[in-house]
Amino acid sequence: MSEAANTDRDARRVLMVRNAERSGPGRLRAWLHAEGLTVDEVSGPAVPATSAGFDAVVLLGGGFLPDADMHAPWLPAERALARQCAGNGVPLLGICLGAQVLAVATGGEVTGEYGRPERGSCTIVLRPEAEHDPLLAGMPPRFPAIQNHRDQVTALPPGAVHLAENEQCPVQAFRVGERAWGVQFHPEVGADRLAGWDEAALADAGLDLEMLRARAETAEADSARAARRLTANFAAVVRART
Repeated sequence: MSEAANTDRDARRVLMVRNAERSGPGRLRAWLHAEGLTVDEVSGPAVPATSAGFDAVVLLGGGFLPDADMHAPWLPAERALARQCAGNGVPLLGICLGAQVLAVATGGEVTGEYGRPERGSCTIVLRPEAEHDPLLAGMPPRFPAIQNHRDQVTALPPGAVHLAENEQCPVQAFRVGERAWGVQFHPEVGADRLAGWDEAALADAGLDLEMLRARAETAEADSARAARRLTANFAAVVRART
């Protein structure tokens, strides 16, 4: 951790929204703490509609669509929070469902069960627009990350910057405004998360859990390195904002 991060400890508060019990912060909480940030985690039903009192927001994943308000009645407040952050320049990182919430909240579109599902370790490819982006600065042009989704952002919000892609899911990362990012992949998740996946359900979908685990474990060092850099970059954005 840098001297600047140490100086700012307890001065910068991150609101982390957990939309589903199984979709927790993983390694992200410890990494943000190491960068000098204080993390306050709330469950979806407790999400505030604004970022008042916080310096940044992280929206975690969940196994439903970002407008499934009957299933998750807190989503209108979460979309309002994402919209407010994007409009006011409050640093926001949306992960998987969180990225889709950001997209829908700011005028984009998300389509359920679109294309081929992504499961396990997948390759993320940076676009030229990512070269000077603060969140992705210093990241390798291609890196592995854990994925677990069947829904996709199918239209970016007006004015959004498309930052990363791959063949199966064209929108892997994007930015809205100056400091609101959505990533479809999971920087908070390591290869060990696959140990808890449902082997029978994957087999029904034609997937082999042991093969997925082996591939993820092989890619884990590169995946963790890229995810740690992304986390440090986000923390730097939070610390730099006055």
